[in-house]
Amino acid sequence: MSMETPGTGAGAAPEATVSPKKKSDLKPRLIAGAAMAVVALGLTFAGPVPFALLVGLVALLMCWEWGRVVRSEDFSAALVVHAVAITAAVGLAASHQPLAALGAIAAGAVALLALPLSERRAMSALGVFYVGLPVVALLWMRSDAVLGLSAVLFMFLIVWTSDIAAFAAGRGIGGPKLLPRVSPNKTWSGFLGGVSASAVAGALFAQVVPGAASPRLALLALALAVVAQGGDLAESAMKRWFGVKDSSNIIPGHGGVMDRADSTVAVSIAAAILALIVNAAAPARALLLGG
Repeated sequence: MSMETPGTGAGAAPEATVSPKKKSDLKPRLIAGAAMAVVALGLTFAGPVPFALLVGLVALLMCWEWGRVVRSEDFSAALVVHAVAITAAVGLAASHQPLAALGAIAAGAVALLALPLSERRAMSALGVFYVGLPVVALLWMRSDAVLGLSAVLFMFLIVWTSDIAAFAAGRGIGGPKLLPRVSPNKTWSGFLGGVSASAVAGALFAQVVPGAASPRLALLALALAVVAQGGDLAESAMKRWFGVKDSSNIIPGHGGVMDRADSTVAVSIAAAILALIVNAAAPARALLLGG
């Protein structure tokens, strides 16, 4: 598979990086997005084990894409170390051992720092945390026997609502750019549309969670939508730094898995931190009910 020309790290991206999406990309983008949503929801509802398989597959694809972006390579010893660490983290987290899973992530990062496997060892090590932390967060949240499914669905709802509403508002309203040097197509109208729609979605979601309060979930959804868009911008900044347009081209109209999962990475980590602070023994309850 061919690679985009890597950048120098100085921040000047190729012309393809800043060109807007073509209208012809919209149909495959919608079809692929709908298909991914159906698969994700189906495996999430199917139970913790199918959900762990979904998370594991997505995580391994992200390991591969991280190597493409950071090291400009499809396969290497660094990818093997990255993938082994993430596979171990998935297995441990799915077996209700989140602390051991975090240990596997840390060990993988240390190995990439210590072994002269490739250039850019620090960024390679960072990739283990970027892929591994949301893996542990999502599987830890889903493992909550009472509200685990609802908590994961809530996070998906916020990410997807924020993304769709921001896209629609940005296209329909336009206006001043949000951070043109990082992501030229994003606008303030898209940002505000995304977080506003997410707040409404959070309030509505509270109606199907016994004991949940609409104002609380609306505010939480708004905050997580801001985090989601921050994750999107962070991944865009990383790609521009390395001079690539997309992390890969395996998803029609979307680019790569990292391009779609960037908001989920940020939201799942933020949600897990909140749950850890509020009630580590029942993370999903902590997220949705606040106690």
